[in-house]
Amino acid sequence: MQFSNDIEAANMLHDKYNTLKKEIAKVIVGQHQVVDTVLNAIFSNGHVLLVGVPGLAKTLLVRTISEVLDLKFSRIQFTPDLMPSDITGSEILDENRSFKFIRGPLFANIVLADEINRTPPKTQAALLEAMQEKSVTVGGHMHKLEAPFFVLATQNPIEQEGTYPLPEAQLDRFMFNVVLNYPTLEEELQVVKNTTGNKEVTLKPVITAKEIIAFQQLVRKAPVADNVMEYAVKLVSKTRPNTPYATAKVNEYIGFGAGPRAGQFLILGAKTHALLNGVYSPDIEHVKAVARDVLRHRLIKNYKAEAEGISVEQIIDGLL
Repeated sequence: MQFSNDIEAANMLHDKYNTLKKEIAKVIVGQHQVVDTVLNAIFSNGHVLLVGVPGLAKTLLVRTISEVLDLKFSRIQFTPDLMPSDITGSEILDENRSFKFIRGPLFANIVLADEINRTPPKTQAALLEAMQEKSVTVGGHMHKLEAPFFVLATQNPIEQEGTYPLPEAQLDRFMFNVVLNYPTLEEELQVVKNTTGNKEVTLKPVITAKEIIAFQQLVRKAPVADNVMEYAVKLVSKTRPNTPYATAKVNEYIGFGAGPRAGQFLILGAKTHALLNGVYSPDIEHVKAVARDVLRHRLIKNYKAEAEGISVEQIIDGLL
């Protein structure tokens, strides 16, 4: 009977997913792969780093998704003078001469960390506990964040002057690193038409916070065959130079490979990818579908790869 309920829930998730995509498409033109990946991360209970040049609707995409998900949305513009307490909150002395905690913008369901690499490491690090433990510690007191909780961060790959690259420990906490590309001519024409007139779009909420949490639990329950699990773990092992499964290209061009979180996110992402597409148990193709976004920010190239212009994507494609 329980299995029957899970099948019904899986069918409902598939239907909700299609409805979400239609609603998002009212505002976001194209970027189908990006929308799919962000929704995958949300149902997998993961965080996303969106990388793209200015004007590709990164902020609009996050805001639109928060509206159709009917979740509390908070936007933090990361700047060089931003302090950790500006995002986590701080304790103040109230009229009764006792300390009172004032919550910062981090206390939301979806947090847009806009241009996260423009703020110093001490402020970037304030997100670490929130992303991993779903809590914030201020003045020795731990404050739990409301579920569901997602950090969707944006980053501009062009301007690196005056920016602070994210440390590897923080990059590793992002489930996906999604690269946004320029729209096609037809898509750009549609964007210009939609944004230069007086057309107003009203979005309706499709799914609630409780439903998202229930679907996240469903993802955890989805069965995975041993050969699929082994493929995902072996794929991660192949990215580590000078180890038994490393390929010649990895040994030649990679300085450091992916850690254990990569294998966890590959399986979770594959489960969600399967469920969103109407399949109850993932296969190897579902692992491959999320592999680039999971591994892209976890492989560190060496100087030889930089000198020869070898990209991380080329190495990942070779592994797949």
